Amino acid sequence: MVNHSESLGRFALGSYLSCLLYIPLWQLWLSPGSGYSLGFSLMMLVPLFLPLPGMLKGKPYTHAWSGFIACLYLVASLTQLWVAREAFWWPTLATVLLLSWLLASSFYARSRGRELGLGLKKKKQ
Repeated sequence: MVNHSESLGRFALGSYLSCLLYIPLWQLWLSPGSGYSLGFSLMMLVPLFLPLPGMLKGKPYTHAWSGFIACLYLVASLTQLWVAREAFWWPTLATVLLLSWLLASSFYARSRGRELGLGLKKKKQ
């Protein structure tokens, strides 16, 4: 039987990998009229790959800090939703995938961290 944190980890990893595949597809091919050069667009995708090794290994610390990277792309997708009304569905899908990555990774990091006895040290009175 699969425990709670393991299923959260699988969902978080699946959400992250979905973002890893979809965001470059969206930025480079589905929404090519952004006005950015190909080099700049590729450079903007580099942070997306930073958590890959730790996410594949299921490290709770990596899941925790990867949320900051998800937030960067979340701001970009929400901005696209606001300014590019004619391409509504592409940034909407990105927003849903990024929110699932952010939330699942956060809950996985908390759950797995508790299992491993990790956490913030409490201040002595």
